[in-house]
Amino acid sequence: MDSHATTPVDSRVLEAMLPFFTEHFGNASSKTHAFGWTADQAVRRARQQVADLIGARPREIVFTSGATESDNLAVLGAARTGRERGNHVITVVTEHRAVLDSCRQLEQEGMRVTVLPVESDGLLDVEKLVDAFSPDTLLVSVMAANNEIGVLQPLAAIGRATRARGILFHTDAAQAAGKVPFDVDDLQVDLVSLTAHKMYGPKGVGALYVRRGTAVAPMVFGGGHEAGLRSGTLNVPGIVGFGAAAALGASVRAEEAACLGTLRDRLYAGIQRKVDGVILNGSMSARLPQNLNISFERVDGDALLTGLVDVAVSPGAACSSVSREPSYVLRALGRSDALARASIRFGLARATTEADVDRVVDSVAGLVGRLRAGPAFEAFEEEGEGGESTPARWH
Repeated sequence: MDSHATTPVDSRVLEAMLPFFTEHFGNASSKTHAFGWTADQAVRRARQQVADLIGARPREIVFTSGATESDNLAVLGAARTGRERGNHVITVVTEHRAVLDSCRQLEQEGMRVTVLPVESDGLLDVEKLVDAFSPDTLLVSVMAANNEIGVLQPLAAIGRATRARGILFHTDAAQAAGKVPFDVDDLQVDLVSLTAHKMYGPKGVGALYVRRGTAVAPMVFGGGHEAGLRSGTLNVPGIVGFGAAAALGASVRAEEAACLGTLRDRLYAGIQRKVDGVILNGSMSARLPQNLNISFERVDGDALLTGLVDVAVSPGAACSSVSREPSYVLRALGRSDALARASIRFGLARATTEADVDRVVDSVAGLVGRLRAGPAFEAFEEEGEGGESTPARWH
């Protein structure tokens, strides 16, 4: 139930990858023999498959080590290249840290950064975005689907607003690609971050879509690979797996989304039926079909998460799980620290069944009931949940 953190490699993806570890082990940059030619052909095919997933052209796909690198390359690379045209970057308070930390780095380099708030449902008000535009605005970065609350931002409206003003538009689509309809031309995006391991592909491989004509400064040097934007020997088995996962995702997306949406609704209804004091985090209508993020009133957050020993869930982003701080995404929605800590992010997966969902409902309901009936609940009641928390600009 934590598929937003990662997903297992689909057996069909693994099957496509295996020959490229042993039999077809060539370097895709080796141009003088068949080993290199075979690897290069496999990379070309995967590049086409990833491009097809988002409606792009193969030459617009740059392979990276994952979405974090892609976010860094997009935000830092585009901003540094375009400084003569503008010195202002806009992002959103609920963005992934890979984007927020990149923007903070730009600020330290002298650029002006605006971090916009979200509404109580997690959605960005596009009018507030437009109000934040200035003559020197160079780049807007808004993620497609939030990795904690699953909220789908209004990318089409943002794309129209940025395109009309000649502002570059980047989106982190790591959670959205292969899960919901996504087309770079329909959305008018210029830069898109992707990763394989969120769509049943291998870890350690991702991509950045760079619209033709968009200038991006490289951050990795040494050989001029990937059109000079990302040097280094290509991870051929990983790239092959990424391509296979993208092709598979494109073929099953609609059917899978419908199935997972039904299971997610079953999960939410089951918990609501058996537990009171449940608060939904984020919009339910503009949401990934496999996502559910809820908070539980009058429950100690640490006890809640450690008590679910038979269910894999998390309070938020896996990359931030080492921190004891409550989720900055939930705090941005106006949740108190206590509610933010007492939250669970459910991420249903391709293999999730009705039996799995019903088991989770029983586990969650049973645990919450025990926690509220135990001695820790009395101490929690005396201490109180705490007041509303205002998130810091950089969390």
